[in-house]
Parts: sequence; structure tokens; C-alpha cells
Amino acid sequence: MKISHAHEDAALERTRGWLDRIGDPVLRAITFSAAALAVTILGLIAYELVSGSRLAFRSFGLGFITSQTWDTIHNQFGALSLIFGTAVTAVLATLIATPLAIAIALFLTELAPKHVRSLLGALVEMLAAIPSVILGLWGILILGPFVQNQLEPFLGSTLGFLPFFRGQHSPTGILTAVLILTIMIVPIVASVTRELLTTVPSELREGALALGATRWEMVRGVLLPAARPGILAAVALGFGRAVGEAMAVLMTIGGTIGIHLSLFGHSDTLAARIAGQYNGASTNLQTSSLVYLATILLVISLAVNIGAQFLIKPIDRRPRRQRIALDRAFEAQGLSAD
Repeated sequence: MKISHAHEDAALERTRGWLDRIGDPVLRAITFSAAALAVTILGLIAYELVSGSRLAFRSFGLGFITSQTWDTIHNQFGALSLIFGTAVTAVLATLIATPLAIAIALFLTELAPKHVRSLLGALVEMLAAIPSVILGLWGILILGPFVQNQLEPFLGSTLGFLPFFRGQHSPTGILTAVLILTIMIVPIVASVTRELLTTVPSELREGALALGATRWEMVRGVLLPAARPGILAAVALGFGRAVGEAMAVLMTIGGTIGIHLSLFGHSDTLAARIAGQYNGASTNLQTSSLVYLATILLVISLAVNIGAQFLIKPIDRRPRRQRIALDRAFEAQGLSAD
């Protein structure tokens, strides 16, 4: 047997051309170069941002992060209110978009007829391809008047006892920006979640249903626990999109510096402020301050993506998690999985 294998290997070596012989080292070199290029580009971006923000850092230091001032006349700048606006809009949009996206994914994978599933899935993915400037324009022309004339009066009359729903009604503001970001996040989270749900083995679904579990019990006890790490990673990616969105937010949030609790008020975000003022910056200090904002935004984006990677890692232990989820479904029916 060993002699036969030796002859086969020798014959294979004779049939290989010189291109086949250098294929492995060439492939290794190309893939390593591509990975190194990506890391190099990221390093160059970080270096340019740090270099460009040096003047603002020398002038304001870390106090730039804790200051609310943005005065272009007196060259006094701070990022706190912009960080606040970024956090509020991104967090609220993610909180609203996540259940909607999961519901869409569950409908497409578990409930929708096949012809509806393909059509609706394509439309959801198409929504993610709409340019942000078009969504911003739609927000100004359609969503803004609806928020001002219908949504904000309704929220003010029913929930006006809360400080979040007080103030003058306006077509632009935090609430309008949050809704626009929600529309932008939903297709991302829904598409990723749908793909994750389709990878859950069908025997887990069928096993839970065969033991008498309802469809809701199967979804709650088997499907969602098995896909939870991936769903969390998808939510993190959607949050990253909301943090970095500039044009649509710039067109709908109002562009006002300040920290306040009302969602009816105007605000601004890091990305929107950079997009709106960089080309028109009048002094070197203002330009450097805007680059300082970009550096802060880069740090936040990297933190979000690194956090998403830590959420993805538990997927490697998915078979064990799916087994635990199925055991729980069995226990809910008073049965044993053994």
C-alpha cells in the first residue's frame, strides 16, 4: 500500500507544471500582502488624523472632550455636545431598529410563503442600498412634516409629563434624525439576522416542534438562543453605521450645539459636524478641531467593531449552545433530551 501511494505521489509530481509548484507560495504572498495593505491603510488614516488634530490637542488637550463650546468667532471648540448627540441618536435608533429587524428576519425565515419571502427579502436588501443623501432628502420633505404635525404633537399630548417629549415642534431635530437612522439600520440587521437564522440546523426546529413546542416556544427557546451571538454582532454593526452616518443626519438633526433631554430639540453629531464645516473652516484651529472630532469618531468606530468581534467569537461554540437551547425546549415540555 505504501509503495502504491509513493508511485501515485511521484506520478502527481510529474504531471504538475511549474505554475502549480509555485501556487502555494504565490497565494500566501498575495493574501499576506492584501491583509498587510488593509492594516497599513488603517494605520495611515490614524496617523493623518492624529497629525491633523495636533494643533487642537495642544490648544485644548483632553478638555476638548469635556467642553460643550463650539465658537468659530473666538476659536473655542469642544466635542462633548457632539459626542452626546452621536450617542443619543445612535443608541435610540439601534433600540428601535433591533426588534423590527429581528421581527422581519423571523417572518422571512419562519412564516412568509416562499414567493413573498424572496420578494420581501430583496426589497429589504434594496433599502440598504439607497444613498443616505436620498434618505436625508426624504426626511426633509416627507418625514419631517409628519414628525412636526402628527408625531410630536401626539407624543407631547400623551407622554408630555416626561422631559424627553417637551418643547417646540419642528420638522428637524433629534427625533427625525433617529427615525432616519432607524430606517438605515433595519435592513443591515435584518439581512444579517436572516442569514444567521437560516444556518440553524433544521433538526433543531423539527425536534422542538415534534416534542409539542409551539412555534413561538421553538423560536424563543431554540432559534434565537442559537443565533444570539451573531445577532448581537449584527446589532453592533448597525450601531457602527448609525455612529458614522453623516449626510442624512446633517440634513435632519438641525445642527445646534447643546445638551438637552428633549427629543424635539435640535442637536448635532460628530460625523454631521465634520461633513458640514470642514470645507468651510475659516482657521487652522477650526480645521484641526474638526480632525480631532474625526479622531474621536475613529476611536468609537474601532471600539464598536472590536466589540462586535468579541461577540462573534462565541459562534464557534454554537453546536454546544444549540444543544443547551434544545435541552431547555425539552425541559419546557417535561421531557428529557437523552
